Amino acid sequence: MNDAAGLRLDKWLWFARFFKSRSQATQFCQAGKLRVDGTIVKKAHFAVRPGQVLTFARGRQVRVIKVVALGTRRGPAPEAQALYEDLSPPMPAATASDAPASAPLAREPGAGRPTKRDRRQLDRLLGQEEL
Repeated sequence: MNDAAGLRLDKWLWFARFFKSRSQATQFCQAGKLRVDGTIVKKAHFAVRPGQVLTFARGRQVRVIKVVALGTRRGPAPEAQALYEDLSPPMPAATASDAPASAPLAREPGAGRPTKRDRRQLDRLLGQEEL
């Protein structure tokens, strides 16, 4: 496939190993969660070309990717990383407020499984109370 024609966006995202399957890449594109050169794209068949910039969120990180080359297959990771240049801002360092949410709370040995009341108190303590 020549560079002028481009490559389907979902196929390129799969080739570049941003998604485990092509169907996941297709669903992500159709959800409108991806921008190409600042324009929201809702079609998986959008033709991506070298030089275009893709912006999308994966988890808590916003990825900014510049397409360097079009792939011909889904190859190993080093081959996939040669398809793009990562322009993403660096991830912020973990703060003290992030630590309690990510680390499990310790319970005394032999305390057993928490009851509903314990769970509600724990949720209130962590600020995750449902209304």
